[in-house]
Amino acid sequence: MIQIGTHEISFDDPLFLLALVGLCVLALILVLLVMAVRAAGRSAQMAAPLAAQLGQLGQRVQSLSDGQQQLAGGLTHVSDAQAAAQTHMLQLMERRLAQVSEAMTENLQGSARRTAHSLGELQQRLQVIDKAQENITKLSGDVLSLQDILSNKQTRGAFGEIQLRDIVGKALPSDSFTWQATLSNGRRADCLIHLPNPPGPIVIDSKFPLEPYEALVNAQTPEQLTRAAQLMRQAVRSHIKAISEKYILDGETADGALMFLPSEAVYAELHARFPELVREGFAARVWIVSPTTCMATLNTMRAILKDARMREQAGAIRRELGLLFGDVERLGTRVENLDRHFSQAAKDISEIKISADKAGRRARRLDNFDFEELAPETDPAVVPIEAPKPQ
Repeated sequence: MIQIGTHEISFDDPLFLLALVGLCVLALILVLLVMAVRAAGRSAQMAAPLAAQLGQLGQRVQSLSDGQQQLAGGLTHVSDAQAAAQTHMLQLMERRLAQVSEAMTENLQGSARRTAHSLGELQQRLQVIDKAQENITKLSGDVLSLQDILSNKQTRGAFGEIQLRDIVGKALPSDSFTWQATLSNGRRADCLIHLPNPPGPIVIDSKFPLEPYEALVNAQTPEQLTRAAQLMRQAVRSHIKAISEKYILDGETADGALMFLPSEAVYAELHARFPELVREGFAARVWIVSPTTCMATLNTMRAILKDARMREQAGAIRRELGLLFGDVERLGTRVENLDRHFSQAAKDISEIKISADKAGRRARRLDNFDFEELAPETDPAVVPIEAPKPQ
C-alpha cells in the first residue's frame, strides 16, 4: 500500500492499477517517441544524400522526359517527312506509271497498227506470190509445151516463122512483103521483102539449130564440147549454103539474103564462139540476124521503102505544089482587097465619130440655152455673111 498525503492507495485497487498501466503506457509512448525522433533524425541524415540522388535522378528523369519529348517530336517530324516523302514518291511513281502506261499503250497501239499494216502488206505480197506461183506453174506448163514444140523440127520451124511474122508485121506495111513466096527456081521463101531496085527484093529465111546449141550448152567434157562445136559449124554452114543457093538469084532478088535465128541466145553464142561462121556468111552474102537485129534491119528497109514511094510520087507532089502556089497567090490578092475595104471602113468610122462629136456639142448648147449665150459656131467650110455697114 502506498500513502500519498491523506490518501492511501492499495496495490490491489483497480484505479491504481489502471493508473499504473496508464503511466506505463505513457512512458512507453514517450520512449517510443524519443526513439522515433532519434530514428527520424538518423533517417533524415541518411535520407539527405538519398534525396539529393533522388533529385538528381528526378532531373535526369526530367531530362530524359524532355529528350523523349524532343525525340517524340523529332520522330513525329521524321514520320511526317517520311509520310510526305512517301506520298510524293507514290504520286511520282503513279505519274511515272501513268506515263509509262500511256507510252506503252501508244507503243502497243502503234505496234498493233504497224503489225496490222505489215500483215496487210504480207497478205498482199502473199497474194502476189500466189499469183506468181500460178504464173510460174502456168509458165512451167508453157515451157514444157515449148520444149515439146521445139523437140520437133517441123514445129520448131513453125515457131521461128511465127516469130518472124510478128516482127515483120510490126515493122513493115502489109503490102511490102509476101509470105511463102515462090521464086522462079521453084523454091519457096519464108518471107520476101519487096525492096526497090537497087537492091531489089530480099529473102528472109528462118533457121533454128537447136540440137547443136543444146549439145554445146550441156557439154561436160572437152570431147563433148568439141563434138558439139563441130555439129554447130556443120548445121550453120549447111543453112548458109542452102540460103545462098536457093534465095539469091541474079535479076530476080537482091544480091544477099537474111538468115533469121529466133533465139538471142543462139545468136550470141554464134558470134561469141564461132566468128568464122559469121564471116563465112558475109562472104556468101547471107546476113545472120536475131529478133533484135532483124527489127533494126527492117526499120532501115521501111525507110528505104518510104523514100522510094516518095520518089514515085514526086510528080504528083510537084503538081500539088503548083496548085498550092496558085492558092497562095489568090489568098494574097484577097487579103489586099480586104485590107482596102478595112481602110475605107476605118475612114468611115472616123467621119462618123466627128459627126457624133458635133452632135454632142450641139446637144450641150441646147441644154444650156437659158443660161449661156450661144457662141457662134465656126465652120471652116462655111463663109460667114457680114451685115451691111451704115453709110
